[in-house]
Amino acid sequence: MRARVVIADGAAARECARVRMRSTRQSHAPAPTRARAASVAARMQNASRRVSMKSVSTKSDDAGIDARAPIEPSLTLINDDLAPVLASARTFTTGDMANLWVGLVVQIPSWTLCATILAQGFSAFEALACVLVANVLVLVPLVLNGVPGTKFGVGFPVLCRAAFGIRGANVAALSRAIVACGWFGIQTNMGGHALKSIGQCLFGDAFARGFGVVHWLGLSTTDLACYVAFLSMQLCVIWNGIESIRKLEEYAAPVLVALSLALFVWALNAAGGLGPMLAAPSAFAVGGARQGEFWRAFFPIVTATVGFWSTLSLNISDFTRYAKSQRAQVLGQLIGLPFFMAAFCFASIAVTSCTIVIFGAAINDPIALMSRMQNGPVATTLAMIGLILATMSTNIAANVVAPANALANAFPRSVSFRRAGLITAAIGTSLMPWKLMSGDGYVFVWLIGYAAFLGPIAGIMLADYFILRRQRLDIDDLFTDNAKSQYWYHRGFNPSAFISWLCGVALCLPGFLHVVGAFPNAPLLFRAIYDAAFFVGFFVGGGLHIALTRALQRE
Repeated sequence: MRARVVIADGAAARECARVRMRSTRQSHAPAPTRARAASVAARMQNASRRVSMKSVSTKSDDAGIDARAPIEPSLTLINDDLAPVLASARTFTTGDMANLWVGLVVQIPSWTLCATILAQGFSAFEALACVLVANVLVLVPLVLNGVPGTKFGVGFPVLCRAAFGIRGANVAALSRAIVACGWFGIQTNMGGHALKSIGQCLFGDAFARGFGVVHWLGLSTTDLACYVAFLSMQLCVIWNGIESIRKLEEYAAPVLVALSLALFVWALNAAGGLGPMLAAPSAFAVGGARQGEFWRAFFPIVTATVGFWSTLSLNISDFTRYAKSQRAQVLGQLIGLPFFMAAFCFASIAVTSCTIVIFGAAINDPIALMSRMQNGPVATTLAMIGLILATMSTNIAANVVAPANALANAFPRSVSFRRAGLITAAIGTSLMPWKLMSGDGYVFVWLIGYAAFLGPIAGIMLADYFILRRQRLDIDDLFTDNAKSQYWYHRGFNPSAFISWLCGVALCLPGFLHVVGAFPNAPLLFRAIYDAAFFVGFFVGGGLHIALTRALQRE
């Protein structure tokens, strides 16, 4: 039986891990090199002894944490960004987790989503109810997927190894990463628009015109310059690592809340009170343009709103691994998402309704709205700076951490968090995000489409951890890349998980093809399935994974 050394000090843990890694290298070396393995083992024992003398148990006072360094990890599966975060290195409190959600919620796509719900014909209170229902539903996988991250100190790519296999985890994590790269580019483009508005406000229309258009990109030189400038600002934060992200959320959150309140107060005064802002009737009421279609519209909107956060519901452990306790991650999320999303949604709906009263048309883009408010260059510049903070804090937290960790998981020996962040920025830019969202389909194609793709992954991971494994994981096996690991399955892939994933996605595919126009005569059943794509994929993927796994165990 292997002796286990409990490590609390971060530097000592890294020293011990380096010695173990050198030992692993020796085991695959030629015979003359293996002859020196005894001296390497001795150094490893000495390092372990030094660690044990100056450290204490990694278990915190919270029984929900049981993080420790893996013993003899495989070089292909570990680096500083993937190794478990020990209790002594945790920095996220309840307030930090709540602030994280403030930064995630207060963003331009969230504002646009809420305004788009209003444009579907819902009254202000119906739209708010849709968002509240969706947030309560998505909070379940968010909190549950955060539990193993806090308990074992590992992120989404490592947790995927338990359900999808040591090698199969790369497929699941990179699938999540591709969606995040797309979002990163979209958010960066929005931040660039905010910078452009500041320049236009300060230097006039000549700044907006720039020096012509870069035709092969479909961008003006000004748009391109502002995109690159905003991208560079984000890369500075990425370069400084996860702690800089926490600090950005901490300082940005109060600014974001103040900006939202200021917009709401402006709308309240300009429209003459809440009455005119919220007086628009529901199109689904008797005599309305969409009478009798409420439930037909309700389910896809709820699915799209759940899909909006479905990416975070998968990789929330990338953040909860830094939480000081289970209580901190659970309370932080319970406070952060439902409360602030409801408040922000109400402000978005009220302000969008106000634009109909003031300008005669709904303006669901806050950048365009602030540009038309004409409050002077100082006020406009300050407002745009607030939007830039909102976009930056959200974009880095939601759309960089996941792909960076996924790339580090796939190539741990060559890709660090910093380098992975740079790769994420490059992929997001290569997708030309200014074109990605230029047409219709933000809700029904983009949001529901990737929710159908990610929903089964969420269901499989939760079913695997809570039902099949009953919240037990072997840290050593998670970092072992051979058949000795219980997570090796079939050549590193878990067939049950992948079959379940494909089945969950396949059920939603006909409906997706119908929405994009490739299958116009799709049966009504498949259209209804697609309207609830995340939930169908979640339960089909999770349920089938349980059934297949237990069937294989009986054999």
